[in-house]
Amino acid sequence: MASILIIDDRPEDLAALKSALGAQHRLQAAGSLQEALQVTAGDPGPDLILLDATIVAIDHGQFPGRLLRGATGGSTPVIVISAREGGDDEQAWLEQGADDYLPRPLRPAIVAARVRIQLELQAARARLLDQNRNLAAEVARQMADNLMIQDVSIRALARLAEVRDPETGDHLRRTQGYVRTLAEKLSTHPRFAAFLTAGNIELLGKSAPLHDIGKVGIRDEILLKAGRLTAEEREIMKAHSLLGFQAIQQAEQDGEQPLDFLRMAREITRWHHEKWDGSGYPDGLAGDAIPIAARLMALADVYDALIAERVYKRAFPVEQAGQIIREGRGSHFDPDIVDAFVAREADFIAIAKEHAKAKQPVADEGAATDAPAREPDGRP
Repeated sequence: MASILIIDDRPEDLAALKSALGAQHRLQAAGSLQEALQVTAGDPGPDLILLDATIVAIDHGQFPGRLLRGATGGSTPVIVISAREGGDDEQAWLEQGADDYLPRPLRPAIVAARVRIQLELQAARARLLDQNRNLAAEVARQMADNLMIQDVSIRALARLAEVRDPETGDHLRRTQGYVRTLAEKLSTHPRFAAFLTAGNIELLGKSAPLHDIGKVGIRDEILLKAGRLTAEEREIMKAHSLLGFQAIQQAEQDGEQPLDFLRMAREITRWHHEKWDGSGYPDGLAGDAIPIAARLMALADVYDALIAERVYKRAFPVEQAGQIIREGRGSHFDPDIVDAFVAREADFIAIAKEHAKAKQPVADEGAATDAPAREPDGRP
């Protein structure tokens, strides 16, 4: 049974409407818009309004159907009752927001039919709204499931490298934090703002742990060698960037549609050992030719390699590591990225402490001198 609000103070109208609608609907009457608001206060609201055109029905430019929230939660349909039939009066009310128009004298059969049509339309709108809400909820659920599957897949792939080299796990978590920190700092920088959107920063965080996935293809006697690599071994070690790139590229080709995080992971994996001055590997890219994601990872990767203890080196103190990063400004690293590091160096140190191995020693400068001065054999 629908709830119908009649805003009308004419006895003859009220009698006609009761005769036409009283048996099928729940009727409420009010002699003014103000009284109507009082009558419906605290209730869900009427399903439909019948409004006498002679009553002042406009309040601050709002039509009653928009002032009185209906039971469905949307605008309540309004049928205007007027003394004149058709013409400018009907058009004016419809333009103001009325859903229908009834001329006097009121004829019960026509009143009942017009009310039924409006209630059916309102019910149809409510069903459509529910369907849209359900569809939106289902789409959101599926997107959440897809994101969860994506995150789990990334962690599973990253752990392949961790299985080969136990230190890699902490390294992945730390570099992920460093990259996010740099990206957030640079997100308003004119050179980086167009790329470092909130969405791309999120993708960076997801993609960063895959940067060393190619290490699964490096033999243990090289990957885990204590001490310096020979020139030949160093070239083999460098191949991890291309091996990772090729693996991710193949995953992209096997997929049914492109995935942004894989595209970014591919760029990071291949080019995170490139240098700003063009002396890096595997392709000798220089300056802005190096993708931004790879430039960010380059600094994060080297910083972490310096402060971490490995089988082939002792750890640098954070002060010395920070100084080495500064010295690489404009040669190894993008100058603006180094400036971002300087601004957020305290955050780097905090991230390193948060994901440090238990009882990991911090070497003094003398203890670290047997380690490579800048990039430990391509093995970060």
